[in-house]
Formats: sequence, C-alpha cells, structure tokens
Amino acid sequence: MDEPRPALILGSTSPYRRELLERLRQPFSVIRPDVDETPADGEAPDALAMRLALAKARAAAATARTQHADAIVIGSDQVADLDGEALGKPGTHADAQAQLRRMSGREVVFQTAVAVVAPGLAAIERAEVRVRFRVLSDAAIDAYLRADEPYDCAGSAKVESLGIALLDAVVSDDPTALIGLPLIRTCALLRRAGLEPLA
Repeated sequence: MDEPRPALILGSTSPYRRELLERLRQPFSVIRPDVDETPADGEAPDALAMRLALAKARAAAATARTQHADAIVIGSDQVADLDGEALGKPGTHADAQAQLRRMSGREVVFQTAVAVVAPGLAAIERAEVRVRFRVLSDAAIDAYLRADEPYDCAGSAKVESLGIALLDAVVSDDPTALIGLPLIRTCALLRRAGLEPLA
C-alpha cells in the first residue's frame, strides 16, 4: 500500500505563484503567511528576498502544522534590484510610472527566492534574473500601465503579459523566476523534502 503523500502548501496568496505551482500538477492548498515585508536598514535586495521567502514558508508552516504535521510548505519572494536598491510593489499608478521611468534604458536584477519548510528541512534557493528595459517614453509607460495594471508586481511590469514589450532582454537560468516562482529550484527543493514532482 502506498504511503499517503504529505500535504503541499503554498505560503502565498499571489495569483502568479499559484498559477506557476499549478504547472507541477500536484494538489496543493494556499495559506496566507502573516509576514512583515519591511526591509531591514541596509538590507541588500537579495538578502531581503531570501529572508522573506523563508519567513513566509515558516509562517505558513506554523499555521499548517495544526492540521498537517508532515506538510511541505513553499514560500517565495521577489525584489527588483536597481543598483543595489530594492524596488517593491508600486501599489499605485503614480508609483509605477516613477519606477518605470527610473528603469527606462537600464538593467534591473530581479531577485527571486524560494524556500521549502518540511519536517527536518528548511532550505532556500535564489534565482537571479537580469532584465534590460528599453528606453521608454512617458506615453509608452502610461499606455502599458493602463493596459496591464501591474501595481502588485515588483518592478511594475508583468513579463508574462504586455510587459514583455517594455524589454530588450531577459537573462536567467530559471525561466519562471521572473514571474515570481523559480520552478526549477522549487522542484529541486521539493525533491529534498521527499516529494518527487514526476512520481
């Protein structure tokens, strides 16, 4: 008789991460992690992404353990890094305009971290995505923002949608990292936790 599979839980309410995790065709549930995302003084963008990914996985795991002692919990976070400065989710049209103006013609590094917490395991991986933005006019920025409304996205762009038209190049060894969940690294961490996506 087969052993029951442990519960798989995504510690995020991001619709983008949920859609990405669905690609692995594993049943999972979602728990909203209660985590303060305020950067620490002087915290580098890559360190911030890693700290928050692990904090989200641990917070969701603490909630999940009341019903699923053997749960495997995924947490993830993304920070846009412009010359060492963390750019978060803009939240408003005006803030998104300001972000895209700053990124126009520049390279931005998107730091995406994923953590998996399971019994006897707390592991984290980071994927770095280098994105080169085209030189953008104010009219192009405004047209894009009104079409895509990416106000909940770090860096004010949805590359999986019309945001791709803002870019000259994307370089990464984990292609889903820019959307918010690096699936190659996620699969590696799930295997470490004892869950084989292809089983």
